[in-house]
Amino acid sequence: MAEVLEALMLVSFGLSWPLNAWKGYKAATAAGTSWQFIGLITFGYLAGIAAKFASGQITWVLAVYLANLVALGANWAVYFRNRRLDARREAASAA
Repeated sequence: MAEVLEALMLVSFGLSWPLNAWKGYKAATAAGTSWQFIGLITFGYLAGIAAKFASGQITWVLAVYLANLVALGANWAVYFRNRRLDARREAASAA
């Protein structure tokens, strides 16, 4: 039961990351996006994965952690893409 509850928590959080990445992609700007927040969440998922290995409880829940990391990877990619777009717009307006 504990694994199911942990997975439900991860899925609940995990569903927000693809939505956030899509919203950021459509916005095409990094304004309002906190790399510190994304970094802290990434660190938390990595700590959760490390806890699974440290405790020897490598179960199917690990796959949910990994899926969330993939979704966070998309958020990182969108963030850096949007920073490049912001820099290009800024350079174009300064010229």
